[in-house]
Amino acid sequence: MRTIRGPAIFLAQFAADTAPYNNLSEIARWAAGHGYEGVQIPSWDARLFDLARAAESQTYCDEVLGTLRDAGVTLTELSTHLQGQLVAVHPAYDLAFDGFAPASVRGNPAARQSWAVEQLMLAAKASRNLGLTAHATFSGALAWPFLYPWPQRPAGLIETAFDELARRWRPILDAFDDAGVDLCYEIHPGEDLHDGVTYEMFLERVGNHARANLLYDPSHFVLQQLDYLDYIDIYHQRIRMFHAKDAEFNPTGRQGVYSGFQPWAQRAGRFRSLGDGQVDFAAVFSKLSQYGFDGWAVLEWECCIKDSEQGAAEGAPFIANHIIQVASRAFDDFASSGVDLATNRKLLGI
Repeated sequence: MRTIRGPAIFLAQFAADTAPYNNLSEIARWAAGHGYEGVQIPSWDARLFDLARAAESQTYCDEVLGTLRDAGVTLTELSTHLQGQLVAVHPAYDLAFDGFAPASVRGNPAARQSWAVEQLMLAAKASRNLGLTAHATFSGALAWPFLYPWPQRPAGLIETAFDELARRWRPILDAFDDAGVDLCYEIHPGEDLHDGVTYEMFLERVGNHARANLLYDPSHFVLQQLDYLDYIDIYHQRIRMFHAKDAEFNPTGRQGVYSGFQPWAQRAGRFRSLGDGQVDFAAVFSKLSQYGFDGWAVLEWECCIKDSEQGAAEGAPFIANHIIQVASRAFDDFASSGVDLATNRKLLGI
């Protein structure tokens, strides 16, 4: 067993146009001041990071690492959640997702997808240059509009969608393999990879690719009513990243998983600040430690009630208090009888 690293924080939800959130040096010092030891950087946010430069320049990467080191934190991973989403977009969502892309490719789905793929390729190189071993992303979605269909889906529709999704991602996975970096899909509603079954469908189509791994976030499973502890038992060999994010699900006679198009505060399932929801983090940290996960525990803050500053301040000690220093020796070593093989054979009568 190995000890989970942390606490760390995903900067995406905190970056802003005002200090200390508008540049890498200051936001890193802010994170360190709250007790975080690592930061996860959203690669699309130019206020904090230049992905193209990081892919091309080792000098720039060394400067980034130096900036973080001076602030007292470590870089845990990069994220391409927004770019990964654009690798596969159903036409129903074209207008909504155009906002994730630069103006030059908006209104042009083919150009937007090419840009997204290029961004992932840059992320593989940048992660290598930064000495990282894991990278966070979304899968995108072609089949999501047909999740709960009426009329029924025509035969072969989902198979065709997943065949195409795998075709688009296979070259990207190969690039991450060349870089020596695990590509970790966050299993998330709105993505074609939104639960264990869909991940397995994708994994089969990419030939069980060694780099097609997982970012574990139990909050998304609470909202789906999926057993997030059993998930660790099933997929622990593929879990390479961990977002510590909380959620709650409180169904009523009026709404359930789908939440009736209500705003976040009125939904049966909603994200909460760490420690305010229903996720059993003691069990989560125990399971991950049991299976030897030694990646970072990264706070992802999303809450419709609590202010982000309070969430950040409370998150670091919450994670620190849940990290298990794994045992260096067996608890029952004191009772060892010290017998040898010959004695064991006598005890068994053989």
